[in-house]
Amino acid sequence: MRPEQRVFLFLQGPHGPFFGALGRMLRAAGCHVWRVGFNAGDAAFWRDPVSYIPYRGSAGDWPATFAEIAAEKGITDIVLYGDTRPVHAAAIERARALGLRVHVFEEGYMRPYWVTYERGGSNGHSRLMEMTVTEMQEALALSDLEAPLPPAHWGDMRQHVFYGALYHWFVMFANRGYANFRAHRALPVTREFQLYLRRLLLMPLHALDRRIATWRIRSGGFPYHLALLQLEHDSSVQTHSPFSSMTEFLAEIIEGFAAAAPPHHHLVIKAHPLESGQVPLRRETARLAAANGIAGRVHYVRGGKLAELLNEARSAVTVNSTAGQQVLWRGIPLKVFGRAVYDKPEFVSEQPLREFFAAAARPDARAYKDYRRFLLETSQVPGGFYSSKGRRQLLRLVVDMILSPDDPYDALKSGTAAPRQQLRLVQ
Repeated sequence: MRPEQRVFLFLQGPHGPFFGALGRMLRAAGCHVWRVGFNAGDAAFWRDPVSYIPYRGSAGDWPATFAEIAAEKGITDIVLYGDTRPVHAAAIERARALGLRVHVFEEGYMRPYWVTYERGGSNGHSRLMEMTVTEMQEALALSDLEAPLPPAHWGDMRQHVFYGALYHWFVMFANRGYANFRAHRALPVTREFQLYLRRLLLMPLHALDRRIATWRIRSGGFPYHLALLQLEHDSSVQTHSPFSSMTEFLAEIIEGFAAAAPPHHHLVIKAHPLESGQVPLRRETARLAAANGIAGRVHYVRGGKLAELLNEARSAVTVNSTAGQQVLWRGIPLKVFGRAVYDKPEFVSEQPLREFFAAAARPDARAYKDYRRFLLETSQVPGGFYSSKGRRQLLRLVVDMILSPDDPYDALKSGTAAPRQQLRLVQ
């Protein structure tokens, strides 16, 4: 299908101007582009009012409205960020029934210098879930890419937080026209805005607290294991894991560690870089550690750089965090509890938790390197959503990937994948 025959419908995207820039680039390629917005935050970052369609109806009416828009506009493709939001899940179901292409963006499986672009679904709904490492190795016969080292710095954290706060400001103070809007998270928008703003203002103090905690751990001289926390409202936790909260995960991890880890080993609880403080995780960590009799062996560290702690860790556990990729790249034993695109038996432990803490089996580092190379040649696109340099780098490649008749995985297997750009620092 030629570009001029393609009609794209954008739904909700990452906070900030990325979807607007992507829409303009697709128009420049000859495509027709429309955008459905569900609140004032969506509208604020879409510059073209002519192509903007405000949805003011109820959640129950949305699937039928989506089908009407698709028919009226002759939609051939839909583009969205995150496939588990209720409005997106409903749209994807209808889109599949109508035979539309579904383009899904997500934070990078190997963030921060990559974002994820897939078709049909991401995370637990990704095609990667059904692929074996052997199949990936066969596809790599057509690739000669040398995988770059994993970055240890989130290139656009400040911009990420800024756009999140700005988006929620519009939803709080300019949302009169969207009376039926309901956020996809349980947290009220006003509270989410307050937490974004608080985090932005306290970043210097949190950084100091993190440095002190990290120094104490690294200078302590004790072996330690890492527990990598996630945002508990994230779909990876709520949809693709057995836990409904990080407190549940902490309880299981701390109990297992107390029961089986060598008595001179310590446990480091590493918070997510975007942890808002809505849940008192530091306090919960201290409470659970005391209840299991290991208060002096458990440490809590605010989010930030992972590499400093990871380089000397004995093992790591997580629900299904993308940070698990950095663990595996270093050859450190890893155990996961939820559905993860990297959960392959070659390099993710299948040991019971207590056995894992007592004597974790090492991963197959060669198999993981092949897996990582496969991702970097397919669904992981250099760049970022939030910084201007990151967006420019991302757009240079992802527009052609969207217009390609093959999805990223099939493109590599068929030999039609575009050459990848060299990795550059984006801030």
